[in-house]
Amino acid sequence: MPKAKKGRVTVPLHPICHQAIHANFTNAQLARIGDDRASLLDNPALMKFVQWVANKPPDFHAPTY
Repeated sequence: MPKAKKGRVTVPLHPICHQAIHANFTNAQLARIGDDRASLLDNPALMKFVQWVANKPPDFHAPTY
């Protein structure tokens, strides 16, 4: 949820995952999706990223374009 939203629920998120989400969704889209993980993973590009990053070590970092 955007920082501007009061009463938002936050969850810890790895920086590379945060970047990938914002590379695939606008803030308006994310506001509509909310915390629905399944809706995020319905995006083919994000799902491909999740499958790719799944076996990386926790401290892994790479640029997201």
